[in-house]
Amino acid sequence: MNMTFLQEMFQSITQRDALLRRRQGDGTPPDHRRLVEACQRLLESDGEASSIALASRALGMYQRLAPAERLRFFERLASDFAAEPAQIDAAYARYAEQRDNASLEVLFEACEPRRQELIRRLNLTSGGTVELVRMREDLLGLLREHPELSAIDADFAHLFGSWFNRGFLMLKRIDWDTPASILEKIIRYEAVHEIRDWDDLRRRLDARDRRCFAFFHPAIGDDPLIFVEVALHKGLPARIQPILAGEDTGIEDPELADTAAFFGISNCQTGLRGISFGNFLIKQVVQELKQALPQLRHFVTLSPVPDFAQWLAERRDDEALPEAVRKSLAELEDPDWHRDAESAERLKAVVKPLAARYLVDEKNARGLPLNPVARFHLGNGAELHRINWLGDVSAKGLKQAAGLMVNYLYVLDDIERNHENYTANATVARSSEVKDLVRKARKLAKGETAQ
Repeated sequence: MNMTFLQEMFQSITQRDALLRRRQGDGTPPDHRRLVEACQRLLESDGEASSIALASRALGMYQRLAPAERLRFFERLASDFAAEPAQIDAAYARYAEQRDNASLEVLFEACEPRRQELIRRLNLTSGGTVELVRMREDLLGLLREHPELSAIDADFAHLFGSWFNRGFLMLKRIDWDTPASILEKIIRYEAVHEIRDWDDLRRRLDARDRRCFAFFHPAIGDDPLIFVEVALHKGLPARIQPILAGEDTGIEDPELADTAAFFGISNCQTGLRGISFGNFLIKQVVQELKQALPQLRHFVTLSPVPDFAQWLAERRDDEALPEAVRKSLAELEDPDWHRDAESAERLKAVVKPLAARYLVDEKNARGLPLNPVARFHLGNGAELHRINWLGDVSAKGLKQAAGLMVNYLYVLDDIERNHENYTANATVARSSEVKDLVRKARKLAKGETAQ
């Protein structure tokens, strides 16, 4: 059997059906009821060709729904396409009596919401994966005001975790010779340090001391899932502005570099939020770089500290801190504080220790570090290595982190141990320098001089 022929035939069915819908459409947006009916027919369908056509029609209807109708559709998914309690009870009773694999399989199938099978069938059509990722993006935008839809998001996340596992991801290097259609997306998706124009992009990609890698997925085509920017460096970098400006990194030839600095990791698909790619990306890029440049000794990030400035602002009213500390923090209200050498030096003695306390001791409801970037790198097995004063003096860097940036160090021999300690005990692997800053933060809290 010629599988290519069958794939082409099914794709032809989908494309013909889509063309027919465009020709016959009356221009009236469908409502969620018609879409729910279409989804029911899809679940009842037996033939693969007919299922592909029905999936294409259902996704086409969803694309034309007004925002309010999309919300109604998700509400119907939550109620009408959930697992059936009676079937679960019957399957559990059978399993409780027989305790065999066959009854366990029946129980497993009964517990699965019907909408998971619906999502699988919607994925049959050409371009279905992309449309489902966009559908989840719509869903994520509704969750804050409609937390009752979280069960649907869990179904998407469960299926996407399988569809986008490491075995399907393709690592590609992005350089100045990469097709312009992809480069345009790199500019658009850059989420950490804005790429202003094509000249700015060329500085980041075309220099001999720069590398950029991205993950792609066959079902998404030339749209990257996530990408990382790397600067080859002599020693660990402490400031982002020289890197972004393309200034001297201390090397004239990549083979003289001893450090690979990851200075920007951007997720490109909002609909894939929470699906882990970054840990795979960093580890594979480390392998690629180590193979190409075996002299590299350090693999480190130059990371932002989002939300730290907000946390710091809340400390200004914290009466548990000595008045002298709160008075120093008040100097941050001056937008030009970093330009005044004396003011910056006074703040450095207070803010860096507090940053160490924030990154090491402040935890969320799950007992993990409060900072999302810290959670990501520490969870991947990195070490909180260094806190860089005035590492990012851009307007964004000052607003989100009082100008701080952090080096998370990936020591190849320690990654697995750090990851296990973090997973089991939420242990923050940290350098002696950071430990010293945490001690200074405790002294500051007691009103002692932080020496």
